[in-house]
Amino acid sequence: MLDIEVIYAKENEQIIFKVSVDNDATIEQAILASNILNKYPEIDMLTVDVGVFSQRKKMSDGLNNGDRIEIYRPLIADPKQKRRAKAEVQKENKQFL
Repeated sequence: MLDIEVIYAKENEQIIFKVSVDNDATIEQAILASNILNKYPEIDMLTVDVGVFSQRKKMSDGLNNGDRIEIYRPLIADPKQKRRAKAEVQKENKQFL
């Protein structure tokens, strides 16, 4: 058996589900075994991105003992666009100095 953690972070909370799965379990099987979907039914298993220790993975990938599966929320804003907008504001502020 493998001891795995499944985590999902929202803006104001992070919860860790600990689960034991068979040695040949996939990421998808571990997520389902954790019952995290009961607490967070908004997680869409067909479209959600996942990773293990910040490395993107597929639902069909295998696991190692002690792995931490991370379920990623969709981005609210494109990081590149946010940086551009911030740079524009800083540029405008410098013009007034």
